[in-house]
Amino acid sequence: MTKRGFGKRLALGAILATTVTSFAAAQHSDEPLKAGKPINAGDVLSGELNMLKVRGAKPGEPVMAYQIASEPRRLPPPNGLCNLETGPETFQLMIENKAQAAQLKGLLGKQIAVKVDQVSCAQDAGQLSEAVVTKWSLVKR
Repeated sequence: MTKRGFGKRLALGAILATTVTSFAAAQHSDEPLKAGKPINAGDVLSGELNMLKVRGAKPGEPVMAYQIASEPRRLPPPNGLCNLETGPETFQLMIENKAQAAQLKGLLGKQIAVKVDQVSCAQDAGQLSEAVVTKWSLVKR
């Protein structure tokens, strides 16, 4: 004879067993994470351009911020890896004037390349990326 609810317990046990074995297999196949290539002033950073909406200094005033999602990169000292294992993968582009904003507006969702003149780890609460590029110029391909 079987007890009441035997099928439910059997199904739950099967699910747990497959989860544990797949997790154990994933643990063995993981390679150690390597830090990204270093990025210095004058280097080119490329990736997909995204737009972020950030609250402005005045209430109700949205500020547009742009972000590049790229491969992990190591920053120059003293920033190093920005307290990450592989280095930052998202870089917020600081906009200095309306001309820079107009350049980036038409490139949303596309692969772009920028020449980095100054980069640092994100430290302020308003910065949504892992690193901030404060001085940059667009590179035409």
